[in-house]
Amino acid sequence: MIQNDRHAPEALRQHPDVTEAIVRERRLHDPSARLSGPHAEALFDPEFIEVGASGRRWTHAEMVAALPTLHGSSESSTPITAERFDGTVLASGIVHLTYETRIEGRHARRSSIWRRDAAGEFRLYYHQATPVPDGTARP
Repeated sequence: MIQNDRHAPEALRQHPDVTEAIVRERRLHDPSARLSGPHAEALFDPEFIEVGASGRRWTHAEMVAALPTLHGSSESSTPITAERFDGTVLASGIVHLTYETRIEGRHARRSSIWRRDAAGEFRLYYHQATPVPDGTARP
């Protein structure tokens, strides 16, 4: 398990599986991980599916190939701001996360499902982003 990761200090008060999923989710926002095919690929489950904020459906292969070209993938691009992480252990080895992002002025609510693989590593199985219209109050 990953402990005391600099990317997720708020996660350290959570269930250890939730902590690990948050750390890994935040790694996907790190330009060094996004630019490293093998590093990024290791974070995705082979059966990964995403429904992006645009409504586009992404497969594992499509996401791994596109990740280096997407926002937040270089040190010079606008960073991904992620906050308000919350997580729940749905079953042994399955964690559901919710959080919010701001990317180049766009605000989205996000939901991810992480599951442990046969080697015991959490990998991102499903992700969905829902745009938040300007002026929408936080719950």
